[in-house]
Amino acid sequence: MPHSYLIQHLTPEDEALMDALLVTFGKAFNEIETYLEKRPSAEYMRRLLGSDNFIALAAVQDGDVVGGIAAYELKKFEQERSEIYLYDLAVAKEHRRQGIATALIQKLKKLAAARGAYVIFVQADTGPEDEAAIALYSKLGKRENVLHFDIPVEGDKNTINSA
Repeated sequence: MPHSYLIQHLTPEDEALMDALLVTFGKAFNEIETYLEKRPSAEYMRRLLGSDNFIALAAVQDGDVVGGIAAYELKKFEQERSEIYLYDLAVAKEHRRQGIATALIQKLKKLAAARGAYVIFVQADTGPEDEAAIALYSKLGKRENVLHFDIPVEGDKNTINSA
């Protein structure tokens, strides 16, 4: 029988839980280097967790972080509303298929509603490694076929060039 877990909305005082969440993401995505090699400073993380545009949720079971979400609130300009971009969602391999991911998304939905958001959006890769994620998101929302482009950032960040 699975143990119970608590979904916790992280605050600036939850630095240790955020560190544990980074480990969970790194292991779940098999990207330890990305999530652990260049961790932000404690001050940066406190500012991020205290900001009004970042949301971190952790699923805690028996004192361990077994899953979580990192999301961003994007305030819209055409109307007084926002969208929530679910950037990362992961559950540790040994804790999957227990409803943790769904519980995390349900908590995010409540937070989104409280912030005046009208939608949560997420992207998933089309490869076999994301089949479970696609099935989860299909169960909870409407699928849209979109293209994603990564545009590299170049040049001096303090200079704006116009063509």
